[in-house]
Amino acid sequence: MVDFSQLFYYKPQIARENSLIIDTDLCIYGGTPAGIAAALQASRMGVKVVIAEFGRHIGGMTSSGLGRTDIGNKEAIGGIARQFYRALGQHYGSQEPDGSAWAFEPHTAADIYHEWLNKAEVPVYLDQHLAHVEKTGERITQLKMQNGSIFRASIFIDATYEGDLLARAGVSYHVGRESNSVYRETLNGIHFGHPKHNFMAWVDPYRVEGKPGSGLLPGIMDVDPGLQGQGDRSVQAYNFRICLTKMPNNRIPYPAPPDYDPARFELLARYIRAGAWDVMHLNKEMPGGKSDLNNWGGFGTDHIGQNYDWPDGDYLTRERIFQDHVNYNQGLLYFLANDDSLPAVVREQMKEWGLPADEFQETGGWPHQLYVREARRMIADVVMTEQHCRRYQTVSDSVGLAAYTMDSHNCRRLVVEGRVINEGNVEVSPTGPYPISYRSIVPKGEECSNLIVPVCLSASHIAYGSIRMEPVFMILGQSASAAAALALEGGCAVQDIAYEELRKLLLRDGQVLDA
Repeated sequence: MVDFSQLFYYKPQIARENSLIIDTDLCIYGGTPAGIAAALQASRMGVKVVIAEFGRHIGGMTSSGLGRTDIGNKEAIGGIARQFYRALGQHYGSQEPDGSAWAFEPHTAADIYHEWLNKAEVPVYLDQHLAHVEKTGERITQLKMQNGSIFRASIFIDATYEGDLLARAGVSYHVGRESNSVYRETLNGIHFGHPKHNFMAWVDPYRVEGKPGSGLLPGIMDVDPGLQGQGDRSVQAYNFRICLTKMPNNRIPYPAPPDYDPARFELLARYIRAGAWDVMHLNKEMPGGKSDLNNWGGFGTDHIGQNYDWPDGDYLTRERIFQDHVNYNQGLLYFLANDDSLPAVVREQMKEWGLPADEFQETGGWPHQLYVREARRMIADVVMTEQHCRRYQTVSDSVGLAAYTMDSHNCRRLVVEGRVINEGNVEVSPTGPYPISYRSIVPKGEECSNLIVPVCLSASHIAYGSIRMEPVFMILGQSASAAAALALEGGCAVQDIAYEELRKLLLRDGQVLDA
């Protein structure tokens, strides 16, 4: 039996009597790829830097199952991000012209990050749950953690997926989907009509088929569908990027999660009986006989509509949501492999796969990081929007390029005229790589003058859907750190550095700034 007792987002801590007090030049909150790239850049520039990470692991999604990198355009990836993919290529013996590899095992990514940070002698403090942000005027002076640790610095970088530091520092942000009218976009807000990742067959949504009075099946919302383009507080779905293997000597059978309830998957069973079997469609091959399972189809690993309280939720709220997603994703796999109501071909195909015994050993082969695709998004002097993605507008202070599809996973599962549909999926390609503004990663000066935000940057929901890729986060983390070094050297606010100096530094260090 697999022990999942160590699979959690948060466990409360009691402040220690002899708590750490850390004084540094640059404090990075978040050991995500953005935070790691920022720390490496700072170290290379002679800046004293530390990472304070909420959880017990570094590397974020890149070391937690997202082994098939979402790219958009490889030529847009430079700097430390490119060095990372070349290090992977060296490990796997890549045959690509520049030696990069874009598919990798989670533990390999983690090993590279650890090796780099150790070589750079960057201190990393784990289990640092942010409790308070103290400010003097518009400047952050220190972070206080629930365990009593204090981190003091001249500049701070928020490299979390949730934007926890920016929020506690009083910086403006948005959660949910803006109306198209806010930034004069066409793909924001409520979005119907995109056929991908929707139900390709008519599926009855009621507990007793054909009887609305019996109530809805689990996961279906009884709400007004709204109108195309309207804004709301919905958040695109989260899941786990599940690493699987077919290798018999490394394969752990799917465990039944605690409180397993097959009724939770009745909608999926009906969909399969209607003729659709596509859950495993996006199960991409990786090295080591493994794969990266992502969401696909009308009913997959995305836990649609069950994450709205995550971005602004306290840690106990997030723990509840985390465990619900664990239960849902594990239950889905177990259901597909074992439920006698399903066709034998489905169960047999599922049983070919299992969890890898040599990955995530502390958590029984299950990824430790929930895929928080979108949470808070800062509102700064420049907001990246659909116009920037389409290059209708171009910024003059580039700190990196994005190139991926304007991509939102579904946000709601609804009933419309007696059938179940998903709403919110968007997948529209930009017109090629486009620059991201420096002003979109720094707050408004009157709100905070010594904070840089490379992950939860200032972007609309639909533009963030294009920017929110791990290579881009590494790019922006490196650029944020270079900017921090200039602000430290000049003794100025991060908003007041000379962009031309930053540009020269970034180009020197291999960043790609122009499309």
